[in-house]
Amino acid sequence: MNRQQRLLAMLAALQARRRTTANELAAEFGVSVRTVMRDVEALAAAEVPVFTERGRYGGIVLLPGTQLDVSRLSDTETELLTVLGIDLVQARKLGMEAAARSATDKLTARGTPQRRAASQRSDLIPLAEVVAVDHRAWFVPDEDEEADIASLTRDLRRGRRLRVRYRRSGTRRHRPTVVDPYGVLLRGGRWYLVADTDGEPRMYALSRLACWEVLDEPRILRPNTTLTELAGTLGAGLEDARDVVVTVRLDADRLDIAKRILGKRLLSTETTDANADADTDADADGTVLVRVGYDRLDGVRQLLQFSDHFEVVDPPAARELVARLAGAITLRHRTPSP
Repeated sequence: MNRQQRLLAMLAALQARRRTTANELAAEFGVSVRTVMRDVEALAAAEVPVFTERGRYGGIVLLPGTQLDVSRLSDTETELLTVLGIDLVQARKLGMEAAARSATDKLTARGTPQRRAASQRSDLIPLAEVVAVDHRAWFVPDEDEEADIASLTRDLRRGRRLRVRYRRSGTRRHRPTVVDPYGVLLRGGRWYLVADTDGEPRMYALSRLACWEVLDEPRILRPNTTLTELAGTLGAGLEDARDVVVTVRLDADRLDIAKRILGKRLLSTETTDANADADTDADADGTVLVRVGYDRLDGVRQLLQFSDHFEVVDPPAARELVARLAGAITLRHRTPSP
């Protein structure tokens, strides 16, 4: 990013936030604080109404009420948004497919003949021809649909409490509860309602949300907490929960599958044999030791999908649980199915 691009980006940041700090801008643009201050001086010299304030609540401030047209996208930004920025499938679920298609058409229309000619002269293949993005989750049937996300989103924008009927994972009955909603979150191809319940944050899978009712009471949210921040905290708490760490001996040829299935639960992989295969990182017996973290002991049930390709080494309680589960499965399959 050259200085001209950085000045425009800085203006866009100030227009969006109105107040920020030199340290924040320096970190965002990968330059020094001194460079940021020189850029601010350059903006002020160009009669942009930006100034600095000292003190605890000081920073770099754009004069309130100022409207600057810094929204023009560069060619690279337009190309990137065309590839990554609009998901028509999810826009349809939000009831905004028409707006999404219109935005896509506008982005596409920016590819003027002159720009296409310039791209050809640069010998660079257009980004859309070498990058494909599909946000859909794997193996999710089309009929496994969530609640009416468009209607729910419209109700959420009213800023009211909701009474929802929700079925918790592993249960059959939908139970009513009153929530203070922050909004909906799309993650991993699944939609969730993010809300406080009795002051505690939770995520509700929309696939298990039967219905909801908008109440007359305004929602009560915790101060200075946004949907994005809360969703990030909840996601990190779920992924980082590892009160139980299980050591497993796994067939090396199942390691790639384990990485895909276990994700961040897979804490480490190691070999214990001095004669380990250098190409596969496997011990002489063709296995590797992996450490897997769960929020509770019962989580080791997930390992059963590796069938006869794994052995729990430690802790003893996890080994005993797997043995008990394997015994129950064996007992069920010894006799013909009724």
